[in-house]
Amino acid sequence: MTSEDLAALGVSADLAVYYARAGWLTRLARGVYCRPNDTLALHACLHLLQRTVVGLHLGGKSALDWYGVRHYLSHDPVLQLYGWASVRLPDWFSERFPSEYRRKRLFDEASNAPLHVGPFENRSDAPQVSTPERALLEVFSEVGVSQSLQEARELTESAYSLRADVLRELLQHCTSVKTVRLCLQLGRELALPWAEKLDPAQLPTGGKRAWVSRSGGGLLVLKP
Repeated sequence: MTSEDLAALGVSADLAVYYARAGWLTRLARGVYCRPNDTLALHACLHLLQRTVVGLHLGGKSALDWYGVRHYLSHDPVLQLYGWASVRLPDWFSERFPSEYRRKRLFDEASNAPLHVGPFENRSDAPQVSTPERALLEVFSEVGVSQSLQEARELTESAYSLRADVLRELLQHCTSVKTVRLCLQLGRELALPWAEKLDPAQLPTGGKRAWVSRSGGGLLVLKP
């Protein structure tokens, strides 16, 4: 709960401080409280953060994992969070839920209405999560930076049921040539059903020159 939540319940800021000193509330950070001995729930905590961080949503490998698209189970998953603002996740959150936050503007979109991001499983109290199509593109955008090409390929192989129309819309608004080309290339190489429904001529694939990048994982060459 935030100070604003408490105020809506008739608990003033001064009274909240008094309750915290008396042990009736636990102060997590300035303006953030929980009940004593409560175990914080991930969905509720994400929902609270999304009220204060512009465009914050769960994406990338984490979103794919929530939808059951994974290559192997991770024993210590790290939440992949994306948003528009340059912020540092609060300690009360990151200490309980290991997370990585990336300020990324991968698509031409409004900050208050990111494309194909919505409440998980359409529940009113659920946190904002990328659709599988957007999540896979978020994974592609990290290849050569913090994501291996091999794992991206394995995840793509598991994402055979993606919706071509959703992918097409996202790709048309994608600002990363690398991401667009990698999606098309892996989709074709793995002969996935959605890949044949995407027309490269309708997508921002860049010029006719190959896109080349060298990283710790080797040389990545993406042809138009």
